[in-house]
Amino acid sequence: MARSYTFTDPYHLGVVVSHLETAMEEIGVAHGVTWASLQDREQPLWTPGSGGIRTRLRFTYSCEGPVHIELLQGEAGTFWDDAVWHGLQHTGVWCDDVPGETEALVAAGWELVGAQRSPQDGYGSFTYLRSSGGFVLELVTAAARPRFEQWWAGGAL
Repeated sequence: MARSYTFTDPYHLGVVVSHLETAMEEIGVAHGVTWASLQDREQPLWTPGSGGIRTRLRFTYSCEGPVHIELLQGEAGTFWDDAVWHGLQHTGVWCDDVPGETEALVAAGWELVGAQRSPQDGYGSFTYLRSSGGFVLELVTAAARPRFEQWWAGGAL
């Protein structure tokens, strides 16, 4: 079956941290990584257990790629909370059809962990799916790629 994303060509690795600025400093100094502007926002999030909520999410990406490092610091109780999930959490890929690919993976036995919006509202621009073996894949709409590339180059997200 043809996919609208390339599983073996990820564009980011998502890492959940307890303190974003500390992680940025440690990784930046140790590995020569620079960071896009820190984002601190109210993020819409839908999960099967909680339904739709708005939660504070702080994040940044390494400017260097092609596989970028995403650092995330989330609120207690969300899957971006380091007490829930600390360290390397997911692999992100650009996807041309987030709703269709999400449905196909769920039909193949993957668990929908979260999304920007509910399934009834088309999932939004991202979904997180977990395989039975524990691998977590984030599908991100490819339509957002130009905004991210601008951000990594020093512009606004």
